[in-house]
Amino acid sequence: MITNDIYGALQLLVVGMVTVFIVLLIVINLGKLLIWAVNKWAPEETVAKKAAPAAKAIASIDATTKAIIDATISQITGGKGRAEKITKL
Repeated sequence: MITNDIYGALQLLVVGMVTVFIVLLIVINLGKLLIWAVNKWAPEETVAKKAAPAAKAIASIDATTKAIIDATISQITGGKGRAEKITKL
């Protein structure tokens, strides 16, 4: 009686694990198929680049704001980082 219960439990365990494995394989393959289809048929979006008014952006940031940003970056990075370019968003 006990051996029948153990065999039944092991059979249920194996069937369940195989079922989960098969379902996961199906999900993975459908995901790969979806990625392939989207890459093949969907056009890639092109982002129009705006002309960056670098001189105007630098002129609009005053010295106090630049000093505060530099001090913050220095404090966060331990003096190893620095601001290359500061622009308003």
